[in-house]
Amino acid sequence: MQIHELELVIKNADRAINNEDFDQLMDFYSEDATLIVKPGTLAKGKEEIRRAFVAIADYFNHSLIVNQEKMAIIETGDTALVVAKALLSANQKTDSAFSMERMATYVFKKDSTGTWRCIIDNSYGAELLE
Repeated sequence: MQIHELELVIKNADRAINNEDFDQLMDFYSEDATLIVKPGTLAKGKEEIRRAFVAIADYFNHSLIVNQEKMAIIETGDTALVVAKALLSANQKTDSAFSMERMATYVFKKDSTGTWRCIIDNSYGAELLE
């Protein structure tokens, strides 16, 4: 089975998060993207998203590791929905070790150059409803 190009895009974004390479990570997002930082808190646009990831890295004492275990990709035209089993861990978090699994949802759109860009990054998935 052939790997969808978005799987590679997401793996590269995870690698940028894990390495705290936030300049590279911003290439993953559209200019007007929205990141759900936590339920009720949004970061809109690359500048806010970058600041959010810096704060997240600080919160997890620079030990956050993100990995997508499985993905389902539903594509139509220049838009795609990705549902992923995201694994998050941080072994250096100040108050306690951290590990969790989430069913994340991401929305991508191809830009004018044909490059997939994330327009909605929701690592909480349906947990937003709770």
